[in-house]
Amino acid sequence: MTQAPRDVLITGLGLVSSLGEGVDAHLARLTGAGSQPTIEAERFAPHFVHPLPAIDWSRQIPKKGDQRQMETWQKLGVYAAGLALEDAEIAPDEATRSQIDMIVSAGGGERDPDVDALVMARARGADDPQPLMNELLSSELRPTLFLAQLSNLMAGNISIVHKVTGSSRTFMGEESAGMSAVQIASARIRSGQSRICLVGGAFSSERKDLLLNYELGGFLLRDEWRPVSARTDERAGLVPGSIGAFLVLEDAEHASERGATGYARLRFVAGDRGSREPERFAGRLDRLLGESGAADDDLLVLSGATGLGAETAVERETVLRRFPRAAQRAYGTMTGHGFEAQFPAGVALGAALLSASAIPAPAAGGEERAAGFAPKQVLVTGVGHVRGEGVCLLEPVGAS
Repeated sequence: MTQAPRDVLITGLGLVSSLGEGVDAHLARLTGAGSQPTIEAERFAPHFVHPLPAIDWSRQIPKKGDQRQMETWQKLGVYAAGLALEDAEIAPDEATRSQIDMIVSAGGGERDPDVDALVMARARGADDPQPLMNELLSSELRPTLFLAQLSNLMAGNISIVHKVTGSSRTFMGEESAGMSAVQIASARIRSGQSRICLVGGAFSSERKDLLLNYELGGFLLRDEWRPVSARTDERAGLVPGSIGAFLVLEDAEHASERGATGYARLRFVAGDRGSREPERFAGRLDRLLGESGAADDDLLVLSGATGLGAETAVERETVLRRFPRAAQRAYGTMTGHGFEAQFPAGVALGAALLSASAIPAPAAGGEERAAGFAPKQVLVTGVGHVRGEGVCLLEPVGAS
């Protein structure tokens, strides 16, 4: 006999961004009248980043040795994962946490900028720089650097620090990795393959190597900061944001057995990818919006738009055509764009807002309008800066 699909609940949230740490801090900053984002405009001028707040890493990573062998992106992920497990009130013993599966979205590790600068300085003007470069790279790079760059080390460190030792998967692929992580975790729980899963990702924005890559690709906002909803012309661009976002997903029966309450029910999540030619992109996104089952009444749409002009405009217009009465909010205005962590962060923020019956304040200077209702559903969208789009629909716990 075919088993009926299980309800998927979000029972734990771990959030760290430029807005602060934890659910309450994010709700306060998102919904407060006149609240402004935290932006670093000087250190990487003419570009901007949304930097990390001050963090006491030892709160979730007690051993200094563990902290020393992690780069910032790994510490951020491990820290946010610990917050999610703590928020879900999951006992810290190995017997309990060995039953938790894990799916992580992560990019590559960090470079050594000091060595990069040394190589460029000494090779500049050399007739044959190759031997010098090889010598410097072999003598100056620390032996563990390449090991620390492995994407699956975030999951490995979560297992070590937080004793989460069920099955483990790591997805790469920028924004699409985060979309796939949430989709696969939800599908496993819905089908009964997993009963409880830790899923999420992390991204560190304060990296000169990544900022150089994005600038060479023409993706970064320059000179004048504006909210995402106002970045629709030739001066559009994205602003990277440091984000750690993890969720605890579990089937409703499992949550009930341990007395856990949920923030939201995850009703639908799916992703796609293809050409960014406007009509084809809009068609794929519209299909996902329709398949989600979202209704236009009292709907909050949390947009994961990058702020890149063409894609941001197409996404906004596509959502508006299908849900003309919905309140649209681009959460990247406040958090920045978190790449692998962007979609998990949107889902986490959506669950928190739905549970609190709250809607973020509209961004000044853009096209977001005020809303006078408490959301009955939250629809989270994700749009990759190059490829990939996704949709997630959240409903109150117990919704039919």
